[in-house]
Parts: sequence; C-alpha cells; structure tokens
Amino acid sequence: MKYGGPMPGMPGMPGQGMQPQGMPGGPMGGPMPGNMGGPMGGAPPQGGYSPYGGGYAGTYGAPPPAANDPMWGYFTAIAGQDGEVDAEELQKCLTQSGVTGTYAPFNLDTCRIMIGMLDRDFTGKMGFNEFKELFAALNGWKQNFMMFDQDRSGSVEPHEMNQAISAMGYRISPQTLNTIIKRYNKGGRIFFDDYVACCIKLRALTDSFRRRDTMHQGTVSFQYDDFILCTMAI
Repeated sequence: MKYGGPMPGMPGMPGQGMQPQGMPGGPMGGPMPGNMGGPMGGAPPQGGYSPYGGGYAGTYGAPPPAANDPMWGYFTAIAGQDGEVDAEELQKCLTQSGVTGTYAPFNLDTCRIMIGMLDRDFTGKMGFNEFKELFAALNGWKQNFMMFDQDRSGSVEPHEMNQAISAMGYRISPQTLNTIIKRYNKGGRIFFDDYVACCIKLRALTDSFRRRDTMHQGTVSFQYDDFILCTMAI
C-alpha cells in the first residue's frame, strides 16, 4: 500500500522572500544547505526514516558541526537558552523570515503542530536539525500551494486542495478528502495557514503509521494509549 510520496522538488526547494529581518547570515531564499533527510511532503521512503535529533557529535571544546552551517545563525538568533525553539519563538522567526510571503502569518497553534511533527522526544521544542527540516518542508508546501493559488488570493478551492494532496503522493479515499476539506475550509476555501496545518498532520500521522506497519501491509494495531499519543501530539 502506498501512503505517500516525495513532494515534487523536495528537499531544498527555493523559497520566496526568505530574508529575515534582524537575523544574521545570508538570504534564506536559496536551496537549503546540507542533508534535509527524507521527503517532507509525504511519508519517508521505504527502508528508513530520517533522524530528527537535536544533538551533535564532536570532541570536547570543538565547535559543533552545525556552527559551519549557513542556517545556524538563524537558529541561534531565536533559540532559547536551552538551545531549542518553542512554538512562540518559532512563530516569531517565521513571521520575521517572510516565509509566508503575502499570505497571512502562521498562528500559534499551527506553530505548535509544526513542532509536534518533528518532536520525537516530546519536549515541545525543536533542535537545529528539526529546524532545518521544517524550513525545507515549508518551502515545498508553499511552492505546492502557489501552484494552485494562481491569483495569489491566499486561498484555494476544495477541488484544488484535493489536487494538492494528490500531488504530494497521498492516496486517500474521497470520503477522507471530504472530511479534510470540512475540517480545514473557511467559507468554502482553504487558506495557506490551514493548508500547512493539514500537510503537517498528514505527514506526521502517515509517519507514525508507517513506523508501526513494519510488514508494509497497510494495516496496524494500535493500543488505545498509543493511538491517543500519536494523534494528540499534533
């Protein structure tokens, strides 16, 4: 059973207007540097899952490898004293970076589920590797959204949302698609903020399912608490 495929052009999709105000480093509009892990638009490829850790290996007294990464400056500009980013810090960063372009900024709840998508240790925060993967994902999702929002109204129609989900490689039933539209539409249209929230949940839930579907049969058995954990985390 096919759960989902890589988003076209991912990872490393060029962004739009990604230069943050008051943050160090070069423009964020170019391709994301380094290895971004598995495709973020759908499920990870067969055979493994990309690491989501925030720690860095290295010898005592040596700078972490991330210090040489062009995105390290952006991360350290918003990270708290614990070296991680919470939802409020992420919201501030995404607003300053201009990642949404002419679209409305992400609300705090969307930022929380962005962190939940990659928060494997359930700290409610994200480390540097997670931060990079999130920006790669947002660039891809934005490009996909813009393919259908050709009038730049900041929203798409339900049938375009269906096409966008299919373009990301997901194979879900019409009934499920209709449920998604009902959940995320406002006045019959889906806005960018809600579109991203939908993409995050699709990706995270598919990821959780595939980790348990070790035989790749398209079916798994959930314990009640495990099911609640998977769904409530995002």
